[in-house]
Order: sequence, then C-alpha cells, then structure tokens
Amino acid sequence: MMAVVMVAVSCGTKKDKPKVLVVYYSQTSNTKTVAQEIATRLNADMEEIVAVNPYDGDFQATIARCMEEREEGITPEIKPLSADIAKYDVVFIGFPVWFGTYAPPVAAFLDKVDLSGKKVVPFCTFGSGGLESSVKALAEKQPKADILPGYGVRAARIAAVPKEVDAFLKEGGFIEGEFTPLDAFPEPHEASVEEAAIFDAAVKDYQMIHAKAKSVASRTIPGGTEYLFTAVDLPREGGPQMPPGGEMQVYVTVEEGIAPVFTKVVR
Repeated sequence: MMAVVMVAVSCGTKKDKPKVLVVYYSQTSNTKTVAQEIATRLNADMEEIVAVNPYDGDFQATIARCMEEREEGITPEIKPLSADIAKYDVVFIGFPVWFGTYAPPVAAFLDKVDLSGKKVVPFCTFGSGGLESSVKALAEKQPKADILPGYGVRAARIAAVPKEVDAFLKEGGFIEGEFTPLDAFPEPHEASVEEAAIFDAAVKDYQMIHAKAKSVASRTIPGGTEYLFTAVDLPREGGPQMPPGGEMQVYVTVEEGIAPVFTKVVR
C-alpha cells in the first residue's frame, strides 16, 4: 500500500513566505486555465504574455506562421510586462507546446528577463507531449535559474487540471496537504495481448499516434493503474515506403469505470 504523506511548504516559511508570480502565454485559453488554477491556489500574482501581433488565426494559420518564424529565426514582439520579475522568488511559466517546445512568445519573454537564482516552475498544455523537451530548452535559455519539476496536461484532459494541479503543488511543497506519493515504475516486460489492447484503446482516437505497444510497466495510482508503454511507430497507410519513425514512451491511465486514456507521449 502506498503511504499518504503530509508536506510542508518547502519554498519558505509562514514568516518568510516567498513571492510568487505566475506568468503565461495562452492562445486557446487552455494554458490560461492552468495558470488561473495555480495562481488561485497559491494566492500568487498572475500576468499574461501578450504578442503585439497576436496568433489569432486558425490552427493551420498558426502552424504556418510559426514555421515561417522558426525558419527565419524570428521571435515575435511581446508587450512589456507590468510585473517586476526581480521582486519575485518563484516564477511559474506557462505555455502551450508548439513544435516540441514552448510557444514563440514565451521564447521572446525568456530573451528579455533574467531568472538567475530564482526558482522556476514550468507548466504547459499540449496535444500529446512536450514538457520534457520544453524544460530542456528552458534550462538552456536560463542556465542560472533553478528549474523545478514541471506540470503538463493534454488539452483533451483540461478537466483534470484542478485535481492534478492540487496534487502537483502539494508534492512540490508549495501548499500544505495530503497526497499519495507514487512508486517508481518497475522494470518493463513485453506487452501482453491484454496490455496491448489497453494501449490501442487509449490512442485509437488520436491521429498523431500510429504505433504498436512493445513493452510496458505499470504502477498503482489513486483510483486505478498507470501504464508506461514503450511503443514503436508503424508505417502510415498510403506511404509504405516510409520507415517507422522510432520509439516513444506513452503514459496511459485506467481508472475504475473509465476507458483508458493516454496522458502524455515522450519521444
């Protein structure tokens, strides 16, 4: 059985409470939803990163503009923040994941600020994944910042934010309260037919994943089971000449009475 533990705020004491800022960029309001949840629970200041020339087109228009900016090495101009970053001890930085990393307006923000010596907590929303690659890019951009573990959630699972953010903040020591620490995943084994069926059910409606479960490990979570699948890309229909794209790790949860759902992909 997993123990339920009580944590205390690790970033300061009640007499010396750290000053927290939640800064975020959001195009579709998903990241804003997470930012508001964090700021409310921490009673923190919150500020939005706003592009001077907003990405206000549809999905394809946004992708096209982002690709063009990446190819030309352009970082979009953003409006000045009213908050004085220097006054904050902890900065939560939120963003949607585009092309495997934080959206361009966040890159512009990181170019303008110095987060040296500050505790920085990334959080993001995504279609399938990107937290890990974004954190790596953030650490490279701000090498003197103390980058803490981050939180990410699929846009399709935005309803899970209140519950997950509560557990995330408690586990990180930002708020007091009980949470259930998870055991590490055991060594993986070859996925059985039944386990492969769980993987297939979790990803069947997501067009960007066309893969076969190869191996799996599982652990108990509150209310169910979490699986960590290693899967291999399969050739796409209509393009048999294209080789598989490689391996990925796919996290899948199965809760009682709820169909399997994948929570993130790490490539």
